[in-house]
Amino acid sequence: MFPYAEETFSEAESELLRRYFTNLDGPVFALVNLPEVTKGALFARYSRSAKSLRRLFLDEFVGDLDTSADAGTDATVGIERAERLYERVFLEYGDDSVAQLGGVHLACEQASNLLTKVLERGRLMAYLEQSTRYIAYDNRLSTGHYRYYRGPEVLDSPLGARYVGDMDRMFDCYGRLLPEIQTWLGRRYPHQRGDSDFVYRQSIRAKALDALRGLLPAASLSNLGIYGTGQSYEMLLLRMRSDPLPEARRYGKLMLDELRKVIPSFLRRLDAPERGGVWANYLAATRSETEEVVERLWPREKAGEPAPPVVRLVDFDPDGEDKVLAAMCYPYTTLGEEEILHRVRQLSGADRMAIARAYVGERMNRRHRPGRAFERTGYRFDVVADYGAFRDLQRHRMLTIDWQELAPHLGYDIPEIVMEAGRSKEFASSLERSAELHAAMSEISPAHAAYAVALAFRTRFVMQMNAREAMHVIELRSGPQGHPTYRRVAQEMYRLIANRAGHRLIADAMSFADLGAHDLERLDAERRAEERRARLAT
Repeated sequence: MFPYAEETFSEAESELLRRYFTNLDGPVFALVNLPEVTKGALFARYSRSAKSLRRLFLDEFVGDLDTSADAGTDATVGIERAERLYERVFLEYGDDSVAQLGGVHLACEQASNLLTKVLERGRLMAYLEQSTRYIAYDNRLSTGHYRYYRGPEVLDSPLGARYVGDMDRMFDCYGRLLPEIQTWLGRRYPHQRGDSDFVYRQSIRAKALDALRGLLPAASLSNLGIYGTGQSYEMLLLRMRSDPLPEARRYGKLMLDELRKVIPSFLRRLDAPERGGVWANYLAATRSETEEVVERLWPREKAGEPAPPVVRLVDFDPDGEDKVLAAMCYPYTTLGEEEILHRVRQLSGADRMAIARAYVGERMNRRHRPGRAFERTGYRFDVVADYGAFRDLQRHRMLTIDWQELAPHLGYDIPEIVMEAGRSKEFASSLERSAELHAAMSEISPAHAAYAVALAFRTRFVMQMNAREAMHVIELRSGPQGHPTYRRVAQEMYRLIANRAGHRLIADAMSFADLGAHDLERLDAERRAEERRARLAT
């Protein structure tokens, strides 16, 4: 049984919820019979609320909907008629093409931070995850437990009691420091004239939550909203079926059960031994065999020395900027690409700049991104950063990202705010507890040891992207409202493109990259949000 703190609903609430959710008692459920804009708004609100999606729907959305027409509908019952229809279409048109056209909004609740990285790996899906910047983790579930993974394979192990005790102490430390850091921040950053109490409090709270998120272990639970096509879910479930993490395999079964209620035939290949069975076995075998070969070549005990946070540009094309300029010109000539590239190399600096400026144009905001010519060259970065920053950067799916196993051996950083507030000793003590628990679990249950690792510990990952995606990542993640850790990663990526690769024209096009330092990162964003709320209220 998957560990889940089940919610309770009144009879009237249950009758209403059955119209729109495929179950009322599990951590995974699909949304049906709702307008697309409502499902999207629900997921958007979901990411900044501590409530479950079903409770959020009841508390904040039902009042704005006309639910009378849906009386008698029961989304918890499978849809046999739709299945027969899909079968007929599949036979006529083929499963791959049709499976790209049916989409599902799926809520995935109480998933560990290890599981959310599995869920968010697919490129062609959309995700909204509960944010540690807006949700405090000092509250408990309905079961009375803190919000961390309590799988039977962990609790029933010889370290089960220690796991619970150490996890509780980590959450105790987080909860104890949160009000202290907020109070200290209130003195450090006085309330500015013109800001409402709400805007000020939200900014201070976000700053405190950002500073302390590193104390949370990877076992911390999160809620996640997913939207994807049948084909995308098929690929996700195949990966989950072969994943070494038991939590992922069990959760994948729950997802498949709910998706079958909505798009049953789209997922039928998963049950065919010659399709889904062989495919899942292939993924598991290649992972296992590659790990075995690498372990033989470089035994794990010889790897993994402490490393400072770093961003390295490990691969780029020295001729990349010439190729981007040639790609900018390509649609407007009748010449072949090789000839255009030859002519670009003969241009003066002024002419090269004129082409780039014309193509990029006057960008009014970061969403005004130039065209696909910027996809002609790319960059590969090897990054060491804390796991909290990795979680945010991993969500960029239109690039190549891969990562190493989460462990404490690369060390950790204590946020400057925590040190200035005089709480570094408590912070470090909690992280040492995390490292010691990981070491103990590695001896008995290596597959689950990563649950113990706090988000402040560094991890190593690689990000490979073309220049167009680099513009998106760098401008978004260097923004003043971002978390300081991933802002530093984005800023260093910008400097490496400009200085090490020497792609000045490409770097100059990233006009919304923010290289400055900011204090209350969320303050300006909260001010803008309040202005929007005021306009809507008038």
